[in-house]
Amino acid sequence: MPTTTSDSFFIATPIFYVNDVPHIGHAYTEVAADALSRWMRNSGIDTWFLTGTDEHGQKIMRTALANGVEPKEWADRLVEQAWKPLLTTLNLANDDFIRTTEERHESAVQKFLTLLHDKGFIYQGEYEGFYCVGCEEYKTPADLAEGTDEFEGQKVCQIHGRPIEVLKEENYFFKMSDFQEQLLELYRERPDFIQPASVKNEIVAFVNRGLEDLSISRSNIDWGIELPFDTTHVTYVWFEALLNYITATGWGSNDDEFARRWPAVQLVGKDIARFHAVIWPAMLMAAGLEPPKNVFAHGWLLVGGEKMSKSKLTGIAPSDITDVFGADAFRYYFLRAITFGSDGSFSWEDLSARYEAELANGLGNLASRVIAMLHRYRGGVIPDPSAGTGAAEEALRSVMTDAVSKANEAMHGFAIHEALAQIWRIVEDTNGYLTEQEPWALAKDDANADRLDAVLYQAADALRVLALVLHPFMPNSMSALWGALGQEGEPSDQVLLDAAVAGGLKTGTTVLELPPLFPRIEQD
Repeated sequence: MPTTTSDSFFIATPIFYVNDVPHIGHAYTEVAADALSRWMRNSGIDTWFLTGTDEHGQKIMRTALANGVEPKEWADRLVEQAWKPLLTTLNLANDDFIRTTEERHESAVQKFLTLLHDKGFIYQGEYEGFYCVGCEEYKTPADLAEGTDEFEGQKVCQIHGRPIEVLKEENYFFKMSDFQEQLLELYRERPDFIQPASVKNEIVAFVNRGLEDLSISRSNIDWGIELPFDTTHVTYVWFEALLNYITATGWGSNDDEFARRWPAVQLVGKDIARFHAVIWPAMLMAAGLEPPKNVFAHGWLLVGGEKMSKSKLTGIAPSDITDVFGADAFRYYFLRAITFGSDGSFSWEDLSARYEAELANGLGNLASRVIAMLHRYRGGVIPDPSAGTGAAEEALRSVMTDAVSKANEAMHGFAIHEALAQIWRIVEDTNGYLTEQEPWALAKDDANADRLDAVLYQAADALRVLALVLHPFMPNSMSALWGALGQEGEPSDQVLLDAAVAGGLKTGTTVLELPPLFPRIEQD
């Protein structure tokens, strides 16, 4: 796996609509991108993590007006009171936060539109179709379903479950149909371009059915970026929103920065994979730019068997969880419990059970026991293990080495859940190692001093490695563990794979007291 500074890694989440406050479905995407970016950055790779907000379009205009404010005022309020605070709530280490109402975005969008217009890829025409305001997208008949209950007898969007509108208007179109064969060639030449395979198969089948030209302007609303060649139209929100990935990286204004960062890994929910794996690369091809590095579509978070939705009252605020369990437990649970790329169900019962078993009783208790024994038996100083090391220590070191290597491989393959499963082998095997070696029994006889030194050292060294490799997932608690082990700075100051090697703990280091990493939570 690449670990040199000559490599680069740019990961971007979708930019999120500011028509409402974030729920844990949005947070899931954010923490996944954050864990991946922290792992790559900690590995010495030139890394950049972008997120942000999408603030134009009909849906936001209607929401703002329904709340008695102008769209920009509504966007400002939601960004400052809900979306940016989410970064702090989840302890995200993003490098940039782009808003589509920023001048840097709007000016670059107009430059991009001018480029495509001048190259003959944009033309004027008329369009009539089924439009979902929730998706901000024209729908095909295959995308619709028969409404039930209050919407019985109406056609509804399969994603939002709400009636569609029939719109007819004069628009400008992007010649997306020109890029059907180029897209299919891209999918063939780069089989890992779209992940997972289930989403790739759907996308390929969609493109094989034939592509229509894309309506990219609206004349019935004024909340958007004006077309530079016709100011009576604003740009279709999805067309300009997709451009954030290059407008934030300097396209059209800073060629060196753009060359350094692009192309990106696009981390998206599967419901918007089509935009990112079809429309977006076609736009880039038209402009003569390289497509994204990858489009990875993760699954949905389900509550009660349904996708997270504020409109269906299934949205859960991230703070509802972090206020009880903490940000690290939030991050760990969603990244460990759900196979990345598949749908996953959330329940308070499962969260509570995993917190107790894996964090409080597993990792947390391991750290507390080892630190306490170092204070009790060795005055809080890391002992020299050389005289007492044997086969048991070599076996645990072998597990540590193998687990770190496989976790790294999994992270480079976007298998975040598998990376955590590999790392947890170290937690489980170290706990098992202590149970077998019984340092509390060894401490009763001075004749076992060398053996006790070896056991305490090995357990403490395992904690050091865990602090390094778990830091991208649980930065707060792992920084605390790192400091308690007497290590300087932060785990992120180390080059991950170089430092996470068994035997790297220096003897003679003084350890500090360690408050519980994952305090037990009283159950009502």
